[in-house]
Amino acid sequence: MARAIMLQGTGSDVGKTVLVAGLCRAAKLRGMSVRPFKPQNMSNNAAVADLPGEAGGGEIGRAQWLQAIACGVTPSVHMNPVLLKPQSEIGSQVVVQGKVYGHAKARDYQDLKPKLMDAVLDSWHRLGEGADLVIVEGAGSPAEINLRPRDIANMGFATRADVPVVLVGDIDRGGVIASIAGTHLILPEDDRRMIVGYLINKFRGDASLFDDGIKAIERFTRWPCFGVVPWLKAAALLPSEDSVILERLASGEKKPLKVAVPMLGRIANFDDLDPLRAEPQVEVVFVPPGHRLPGDAGLVIIPGSKSTIADLIAFRGNGWDRDLADHRRRGGHVVGICGGYQMLGRVVADPYGIEGSVTETEGLGLLDVETVMEPEKTVRNSAARSLRYDTELSGYEIHLGRTTGPDCARPVAEINGKADGAASPDGKVFGTYLHGLFGADTFRGRFLAELGIQDGGIDYRKQVEDALDDIAAHLEKHLDCDAIFSAAR
Repeated sequence: MARAIMLQGTGSDVGKTVLVAGLCRAAKLRGMSVRPFKPQNMSNNAAVADLPGEAGGGEIGRAQWLQAIACGVTPSVHMNPVLLKPQSEIGSQVVVQGKVYGHAKARDYQDLKPKLMDAVLDSWHRLGEGADLVIVEGAGSPAEINLRPRDIANMGFATRADVPVVLVGDIDRGGVIASIAGTHLILPEDDRRMIVGYLINKFRGDASLFDDGIKAIERFTRWPCFGVVPWLKAAALLPSEDSVILERLASGEKKPLKVAVPMLGRIANFDDLDPLRAEPQVEVVFVPPGHRLPGDAGLVIIPGSKSTIADLIAFRGNGWDRDLADHRRRGGHVVGICGGYQMLGRVVADPYGIEGSVTETEGLGLLDVETVMEPEKTVRNSAARSLRYDTELSGYEIHLGRTTGPDCARPVAEINGKADGAASPDGKVFGTYLHGLFGADTFRGRFLAELGIQDGGIDYRKQVEDALDDIAAHLEKHLDCDAIFSAAR
């Protein structure tokens, strides 16, 4: 079995995902064969990963997909054996080793966790074969001691797999000394002994000003500090998994093309928009509920959704349907991706009740198509071609449902040899099931040219790779990476 080290946070959103990706890249640049692992993840930003021995693929969290890229290896379902995809305020779809296991309410899921630990440990042992190092990412915080008895994501996993832990504190949110010292205070002794040290993340300014803070933490915990990581600007260039970031992206710098994206309640795979956000002349505005779609947007994109019907009903409740109709009358462009594509049609029907009790609702009517939800789920990486621009595309599909209708006679793409998507007669509205559409530089450049942006088409993948290299370099500079890697066992 490979040596391993685990990063756990004093809370959610402390930057564990980026740190693991950066350490993975740093280990790779040192010549190590390294893999990422996250026992349990909760996100509707999913990626398609290799499903050994089977056709198609399986679902993992987008963060583990990014971390696999940082390692220079093919993403595998065993990098994230349990994925929870929220469908309501109290329930989620449960994906185990890439496949849909079922649905569970939050309370029921606590009873399910012990059964899932077997799958977690199975994936853990498979993933470590042939690797020098596995870097593990926790979820939430080990300080949530109310969840400890059935935990599979933090200390429950670390103690079973005997993986040493580095605790991550986020100084940007304040109270970092208390959060680290408090974690030490409330952890039971068997969990506390798993922690080999800590690091401070997201520091702004002169790190030497925190020297006394490090001394104070050492007095309380006796844990060594592996370093203080500055605010990593390059992290903004990486795909984000947690939709909490969307609230920080609600507005941006004024640029020649404004792209409006409604923040659906169960928004999924919103990193589809990242390549557009990276374009120097494009302003992507995520519009929260209760706010109108901006009238000066040249393009509206309706993203994916984990609950198409519920999000479509809420879309109308926000009045976005009227804003979208006004946008269309002004000659604006509209793109729907996956669930957003389904919403653009005349009707969305769910005769099997897959998404809930509402079995049919009227669509937005901008495309002459209709969608019927079906039990079989399509999950696969896809080789595709844009029929509009005759250019290569690459992406993936994760969806339920079959969409048909007259506008499908104008498909957007050819995916694995079959026509996909639909477009309006004037071509200004189109939808597709292909995620990752805008990641194709040539396609994106030609599409933006239609909207008046003539120098679009940056090398987006290179930008991501460069950002990973930059983050790895900063971690090597500001952390004692030798000590962190040496602590792995």
